[in-house]
Amino acid sequence: MILYSDDHLIVANKPSGLLSVPGRGVDKQDCLSSRIQSGFPDALSVHRLDMETSGLIVMARGKAAHRALSISFERRQVEKRYVAVVAGSVRDESGEIDLPLICDWPNRPRQIVDHARGKPSLTRFRRLEVTAARTRLALYPETGRSHQLRVHLAAIGHPILGDALYADPDAFSAAPRLLLHADWLEFCHPGNGERVEYQCPPPF
Repeated sequence: MILYSDDHLIVANKPSGLLSVPGRGVDKQDCLSSRIQSGFPDALSVHRLDMETSGLIVMARGKAAHRALSISFERRQVEKRYVAVVAGSVRDESGEIDLPLICDWPNRPRQIVDHARGKPSLTRFRRLEVTAARTRLALYPETGRSHQLRVHLAAIGHPILGDALYADPDAFSAAPRLLLHADWLEFCHPGNGERVEYQCPPPF
């Protein structure tokens, strides 16, 4: 699970089905952060992935590193890439999805596209592999809204396979899990300020 650690940070590969941080209730206390903190008590969460999403998460060690990494995320100085397998054949080799998102409060945690009240949300994509039935994409979120990648892809008619919230029944049942994985992170190391990158290939 832990791919790299030093005195300032920990990089982990979160499995699908595991919470990033504790949820509400006794049954939702097992999560990536608590597992990491059992071995590294000073580890602090900086960002998170959806429970169903797998892949790279960086945690800070100590308050100074947490502050530095949090600022990097807030200022969008962290480069992120995800890999997804979506339903259907995506025609364009690359492009962007620029659709504002807002929480669908009566049906939370679902998010919806809302051009009047939604927050600006931008996802860039690059096609990696395509067949008539499915397409593998590299995804580059420019913003970090909840469920952004999942909602954006569903909104353009290519839901991520295995998505219980946003895919139609055929696309949901086409995979045993959500086929979305955070496979690459690049950011400034909180200790020395140098750019570092970490990769973890998707398990699908």
